[in-house]
Amino acid sequence: MNRDFLWPAEWDRHAAVWLAWPGNASDWPGKFAPIAWVYGEMLRALTLAGERVRLLVRDARQEAAARRVLGDVGADASLVDFFRQPMDRGWTRDFMPFFVRDRGRVVAVDCAFTGWAKYPDHALDDAVGPAVCRELGIEVVPGTHKGRRVVLEGGAMDGNGAGDVLTTEECLLDPEVQVRNPGFSRGDYEAFFRDHLGTKNVLWLGKGIAGDDTHGHVDDLCRFVSPDTAVLCREDDPADANHRPLAENRERLQGARLADGGSVTVIDLPMPRPLFFRGQRLPASYANFLIAGRVVLVPTFNDPRDRLALGILAEAFPGREVVGVHAVDLVWGLGTVHCLSHEEPAA
Repeated sequence: MNRDFLWPAEWDRHAAVWLAWPGNASDWPGKFAPIAWVYGEMLRALTLAGERVRLLVRDARQEAAARRVLGDVGADASLVDFFRQPMDRGWTRDFMPFFVRDRGRVVAVDCAFTGWAKYPDHALDDAVGPAVCRELGIEVVPGTHKGRRVVLEGGAMDGNGAGDVLTTEECLLDPEVQVRNPGFSRGDYEAFFRDHLGTKNVLWLGKGIAGDDTHGHVDDLCRFVSPDTAVLCREDDPADANHRPLAENRERLQGARLADGGSVTVIDLPMPRPLFFRGQRLPASYANFLIAGRVVLVPTFNDPRDRLALGILAEAFPGREVVGVHAVDLVWGLGTVHCLSHEEPAA
């Protein structure tokens, strides 16, 4: 591919952040009612920090409901643009394209979305990205490799904007569970990342966290916070299911090298205490934060470790306000702040 693609870091300058108004009650069975107010909290924090939000809604009725919530919570509605699209769910991190730069222009690399290789209702979500990008005049490039459309979710990857990306073997290389691209090897993925994201170096971690419905998304356990620094979740209780996988990931990351030959500075990020609902372990993690222009939104869980996690991230992002978003209800959808949002870089 004769292009000069580069996937910017999340802390790079944004044109906007994409969100999709909640509309599928099956994502939060028994807890759907409060979810709109969590969205309101996110929208208020983003817009009051000057961030433009592109908000996907299904129809006029949803748009009216969203506008009422914006007014009630005191968000700056002038910074919210509405786009009406039919949707199955609304986890924009995973079904929206990878926005990359190509010689200064923003281009959308459109990968296939197959409901995390698990859920059948995904066709509407898969079509949203190309539709809204064409509406905005953004070029859409099909994400293909060896003549196949590649299945890849945004939450499976994290990048530092300098050619390094983080991902997990559990998500992309498991040959039996939630297989995104049957027959794809490590080399196939690395070639695709190089051609479509400008990746020079892939840091392969092992397993994701307990309760993760995606089978190993990296945005629940490890995130770049600068070109050479990453926060990595840590669980000190040896009896907890997350203890060993996170310790093994720490060993991998501490022995890794970046594209420029340097090592990765690893900052420990605590895990909240295990969170259960209806007997199900939920993927509660402070790593599922969103980095916006002047603010970082961090999920919180009514946990004593909330304050510690917010403090660590405040030190990692000294030029941004770190804001906690109450996510005890939100995480019943098996994802939180980062899973629901998707940044669009500025040209």
